[in-house]
Amino acid sequence: QIDILEDPVITNVIVLQTVLQEVRNRSAPVYKRIRDLIQNPEKHFYSFTNEHHRETYIEQKRGESSNDRNDRAIRVAVKWYNEHLKKIEDEEKIQVIFLTNDRTNKEKALEEGITAYTCEEYVKSLTANPELVDRLACVSDEGKEIEGGKIIFPEHIPLSKLQQGIKSGIYLQGTYRASRENYLEATVWVHGDAEENKEIIVQGLKHLNRAIHEDIVAVELLAKGEWVAPSSVVLQDDGQNEEDIENEEEKENILKTSVNKDMLRPTGRVVGIIKRNWRPYCGMLSKSQIKEARRHLFTPADRRIPRIRIETRQADTLEGQRIIVAIDGWPRNSRYPNGHFVKNLGSAGDKETETEVLLLEHDVPHQAFSQAVLSFLPKMPWSITEEDMKHREDLRHLNVCSVDPPGCTDIDDALHCREMESGNLEVGVHIADVSHFIRPGNALDEESVKRGTTVYLCEKRIDMVPELLSSNLCSLRSNVDRLAFSCIWEMNHKAEILKTRFTKSIINSKASLTYAEAQMRIDSATMNDAITTSLRGLNRLAKILKKKRIDNGALTLASPEVRFHMDSETHDPIDLQTKELKETNSMVEEFMLLANISVAQKIYDEFPEFALLRKHPAPPPSNYDILVKSAKSKASFYHNLEIKTDSAKALAESLDKAESPTFPYLNTLLRILATRCMMQAVYFCSGMDNDFHHYGLASPIYTHFTSPIRRYADIIVHRLLAVAIGADSTYPELTDKHKLAEMCKNLNYRHKMAQYAQRASVAFHTQLFFKTKGVVNEDAYILFVRKNAVVVLIPKYGLEGTVFFEEKDKPTPKLEYNSEVPSLTVEDTTLCVFDKVKVNIMLDDSNIQHQKMRMVLVEPKILGNDMPASLSAEAS
Repeated sequence: QIDILEDPVITNVIVLQTVLQEVRNRSAPVYKRIRDLIQNPEKHFYSFTNEHHRETYIEQKRGESSNDRNDRAIRVAVKWYNEHLKKIEDEEKIQVIFLTNDRTNKEKALEEGITAYTCEEYVKSLTANPELVDRLACVSDEGKEIEGGKIIFPEHIPLSKLQQGIKSGIYLQGTYRASRENYLEATVWVHGDAEENKEIIVQGLKHLNRAIHEDIVAVELLAKGEWVAPSSVVLQDDGQNEEDIENEEEKENILKTSVNKDMLRPTGRVVGIIKRNWRPYCGMLSKSQIKEARRHLFTPADRRIPRIRIETRQADTLEGQRIIVAIDGWPRNSRYPNGHFVKNLGSAGDKETETEVLLLEHDVPHQAFSQAVLSFLPKMPWSITEEDMKHREDLRHLNVCSVDPPGCTDIDDALHCREMESGNLEVGVHIADVSHFIRPGNALDEESVKRGTTVYLCEKRIDMVPELLSSNLCSLRSNVDRLAFSCIWEMNHKAEILKTRFTKSIINSKASLTYAEAQMRIDSATMNDAITTSLRGLNRLAKILKKKRIDNGALTLASPEVRFHMDSETHDPIDLQTKELKETNSMVEEFMLLANISVAQKIYDEFPEFALLRKHPAPPPSNYDILVKSAKSKASFYHNLEIKTDSAKALAESLDKAESPTFPYLNTLLRILATRCMMQAVYFCSGMDNDFHHYGLASPIYTHFTSPIRRYADIIVHRLLAVAIGADSTYPELTDKHKLAEMCKNLNYRHKMAQYAQRASVAFHTQLFFKTKGVVNEDAYILFVRKNAVVVLIPKYGLEGTVFFEEKDKPTPKLEYNSEVPSLTVEDTTLCVFDKVKVNIMLDDSNIQHQKMRMVLVEPKILGNDMPASLSAEAS
């Protein structure tokens, strides 16, 4: 009932140590929430160490279970409090109320003269706050079965039996991943190292057996004769009716239509749940058709989560709102799980609300920094002390400058370049010394590692570290003294490194420039000041470095990146522009890459077992099939069009050659497609892995050092480097490779979620942009062809979506799919990858929760097909 306890109405609560320990064993997230309540001064929640208090400690009796002993300990503490509070002057009589949902404990308490209620009885007695009733969790899985509902699902096998079964190999343990496309299908990723059955398919309601996305489950493999193939059908659960089980069976039969024998995959059924991984879900209420009804279905925004049945009296006010609901349990005779209402986020479609949903659904920590975290910030006014100068070089005399996008306040990096007496060049990369301010293990450090990264949305930034650091004390702004970590090279004019050294430093940047301003200085005929000369030197070296990298086989890939111009009053997007890259973007990037590689080498030499590095695995050859086939299909039109994929260098060279004067955009399309074939780059710990190679950069070793304000990985790398050069002391977790590997896992997860959240933010702003536009006609290119659809990219908006050729309630045209070319023939028109087409784009907001961009193919005109082929770029 944590949602009840968190409600502002509930105050003055004593939580016993006995209870806290039990909560801690059962659920870490709930334990954290209860600790936060105890720390919140407005709630007046207190924990009482009853197990360490002479008058409330009790021994376990012979034959008494530990559960009964704990129940008795709780009653003893309640009685003691009653006596203890009697000592207060009479007019302040304080009554202790004991809340428990344990039936036996409550009965015993009443017999012993204690005032006791269940949580439900107590909440329902608070007549001034009827809305609290909605937040009650349904107590037990089985108790809340629908009256008279017939059993739908098989029983779950108890945990102890599951664990024996897993040990003996009868069952397999894995993570349950529901499908977005098809609610009657899921896969289970088996834990452990058995390579052959990494992935098990589960199909059909009874086999899915009440598992929910991300749960840890036990599955039993079916006999080979019952194996199925992954279905290519899209099935959304649109049933409103509990009794519609027959309809489900009909849908399950669709899945079983004729399948090619080679497509069959290991198939299983869920026999039990090892660990529930439920979280609060965002979504909307689907109000019951029955007047005055209290039971309604809630439809989550995430299509992988089933609908949830909740009871609420405020259905009328909640209609059209985004709300949060928590799951309580899923009885065997209920088509959907039971849950309860937690919170109303605001109107659907409203910008604030949708941003909140987007952050919650991508698990981006975004609450304000707590007092505990802020207490570790330096006190203002801040200045650099004698103590800070120990182990530091004073580099304030150097002509250092920073180059960033316009409006950037979290400046991580600055550069300098000057000629030495020897005629060689000294080049420095200076990075904000964030690890000076964030010390290992304190609350500020814990919070930063939990966040893992700063998240940039279209008009909002969720900082990893508090603003005082990110935009002020750590930001390398111009004309102020700042602490830095410097990587300084001596190079010759061929950009060959002769010496490398690392030092903590103090710098004073002479200019914070935008990419455009820096470019203007470099190109200017009249400017010859120190900063401009430094920039020209850097730019010249960067070009040589880049050429070397590319000769080595590094890839330059394209992504259609788009920026919105915001209306300054309404903050709505008014115009989109595709990001244009200047030479100076590339200049900064070259030196950042060089610094990252130099630091990676240094920390690995010093700490071979626990360097935090970043690798980019080479994609398996089959990933490139689509790229190679698509290029082949166009080879007869454009010579030089052959994509080689045997190495990164071969790929880079064949991409460079694939130019066509008549079709200039072809090269960009090929690079976009090549990006889609890539693997994800990940952080790892050097002592736990032996493949370090970074495929995209063609570098044998790599790490992240240059952005500690917005990435936690860089903070760890700074700490390692500081220990390596004797500028700071080490601490146990820094040299524990298992802890580091665990941390890398969290950082990889946070980075992935940040990326998805950023994409979702662009998709939402794109919808806002098209909301006012009506129908827009634009050029598009085909990126992929599917069995009944084509995926197109609209360069002007960096937008992509799927044009379907089958629509509900409309005749389907004749479709022929050829996977070899790949091409799709619709009636008599053949569509291939990279074909240029024209589409109409409009916003389809018929489903308020899953609004999407719809597109209609206008050219080529498809004969006998006057219906619009629709494009639904799922923006969910």
